[in-house]
Formats: sequence, C-alpha cells, structure tokens
Amino acid sequence: MRILILSMLLLGAPAFAQGSAPHRPVGYPRSYDALVADARAEGGLRVYGNADTAAMQPLIAAFRRTYPGVAARYDDLESSTIYDRVVAEARQGAAGADLVWSSAMDLQAKLINDGYAQGYLSPEKPALPATAVWKNMGYGVTAEPVAFVVNRRLIPAAQVPRTHEAFEQLLRGHRAALTGKVATYDPARSNVGYLYLTEDHAITRDTRSLVQAIAVTRPMLSRTTEPMLDAVAAGRIAIAYNVVGPYALTRALRDPRIRVVFPRDYTIIASRVAFITRDARHPAAARLFLDFLLSRTGQTLLARQWLLPVRGDVRAPRLSSEQQRPIRVGPQLLVNLDTIKRRRFLADWRATLAEGARTR
Repeated sequence: MRILILSMLLLGAPAFAQGSAPHRPVGYPRSYDALVADARAEGGLRVYGNADTAAMQPLIAAFRRTYPGVAARYDDLESSTIYDRVVAEARQGAAGADLVWSSAMDLQAKLINDGYAQGYLSPEKPALPATAVWKNMGYGVTAEPVAFVVNRRLIPAAQVPRTHEAFEQLLRGHRAALTGKVATYDPARSNVGYLYLTEDHAITRDTRSLVQAIAVTRPMLSRTTEPMLDAVAAGRIAIAYNVVGPYALTRALRDPRIRVVFPRDYTIIASRVAFITRDARHPAAARLFLDFLLSRTGQTLLARQWLLPVRGDVRAPRLSSEQQRPIRVGPQLLVNLDTIKRRRFLADWRATLAEGARTR
C-alpha cells in the first residue's frame, strides 16, 4: 500500500489564516460557501483509491491549492482490499475512508447497494452523462477504454487485429506461434478482469468462441496489469487481451516496443466509480473532493495522466460513439456478483481453459 498526503500531515491541522474567505467555484450556488467552511473545519479527508499514486499527485496538489487547509490523504490499494476495508471498518465502527474511488465498478455498486454510501447531489452532475451517475451516490469519474496490447516485433503491423473477430482469427491461424504468447486477466483473481469478461459476454455471444481460441494458446493469466505490460514489452507475450487502456497508453508513450489497439467493432469503456462513505468522518471535505474530481479542472488533470475524462467538455482523445460500449454505473453491475452466477461463470472459464490445454 502506498499513501500520499499532500496538504497538512494531520487532518486536524489549522486551516486558513484567520479571516480568509472560502473559495466557491464559478457557477456553484452560494450555499457552497458553507460547505467549504465546513470542510475547512474538518481539516481534510481520507481517500481509498486504486489509481496510481503518481497519477493522483498533480490532482491532489491542485485540490490543495484550490482549498488551502483541506488535507487529502490518498491510500493506493487494490480494488479487493478497498472493498474488504470498507466493509470491515463499517462493521467495527472504525475510522476509515471518507471517499472511495475504484475501477472495480461492480464491487463499488455492491457497496452502494449494501448501504455503505451516502447520497450527494453534486453541482457537477449536469455536466456528466446519464450513464455515469447512480442514485446520486455512485459517480463515474473516468471513461477508460479497454485495449489489446501488442508487441510490435512479434506481431507486424499488417497482422495486428483491429476487431475481436480478427483477434480470434489470428489466434486460430497462428496457434503454434502464439502458444504461450497470449495474456489476459484471470477473472478468478482479478475483479477488473471478471468485470471486463462478463461485459464481453453481455455484448456478444461470439465471446465464447474467442475465449476458446485464447484457451488453446495456454495463456498467461494475470491478477494485475503491470505483469502483462512487462511481458509484452519484453517479448515473452505477443498480445494481451482486455488491458486497462490508460495504463497501456502511459506505458506505450515511453516504450516503443508496445502498440495499443482499441478494437473497432466495440471497445468497452469502464469508469472509476467514486462515492462518499455512509459513516464518513469528514463528509464536507469528501463532497468537496468529489466535486473537484468531477470538475473541468479535475477532469483535465486526470486526462493528462491518461485517466480519461467522463465529461464531454474536456479535451482528450476519444473513440467514436459507435465504437464505445460504456459500462453503465447502476444496479445491473450487481448481476454478475451473484454467488451462484459467479461460481458458474468461473467454472465454465476453468473448464474452457482445461479443454484448451488438452487441445493439440
């Protein structure tokens, strides 16, 4: 776990100099002055998130400049750890996160549905797509495309698949060469991998055939993104499937061995969902921080770290609307977390892998 504290080192440290005025963003209601004053009195907030600490640093520094005296402590955790902590701390009545922000959209939806969040109508809501807000509790902050990641040397430009169908054809047509050279998340160990794969199945029935083709290559299965990117860059893996796009783009900018492809037939668009916890000890500061995440300033700073914005009025690379398949923030995310459904899905996944390993 990595912890970033930009602002005061202690949440209870003194805030503004006496007599200084609260800062109210342009266009916000006058009542927001009271929220800023309450946040100053609280001293700051604690955030659990799974965006890299380095990517968050510019945003938190800007938040500190905008609201001097309001501290922001950021705990960089894995999505499953975030979920477990929120549940455990609520049951124990222990102080924990005031705001939770994670790419595990389904786990975030479950926490909201199970009563671990509180409602808040953000002044930024009118600028957000309808698919990004659920019950004025869960807010999708980013719009992150899911990618193929290719080793440029092992797969020449002419052979790079641009659709899911082309990817399957590549796997079946070059099975021997690609055996041991394909990677993807292990949905049994990766919450994000499970989310992406279940979304694939919801979009098209052809996913089953594609998974069978992947299984025949005896793929490398990863719990996180970095090992897959490392393996593709080193040439141990030729192509990785369903990789978090911003992480891949960030790596590709400094590593010419990697090519990032967003499939033309459809590209899943995932979002990092944020909510204020039910028992937040610093609810005003949490609201302030959530609004900053959703503001044009916050979204622009995130976009510079390839955490692409959910807002349409912030300049950033975008796919065509026909290409995008955004995962809606809402109750449908709970469907695949049903214990029986999840068990069946993973049993089918393991059976497909086993059958693929037996294929010669």
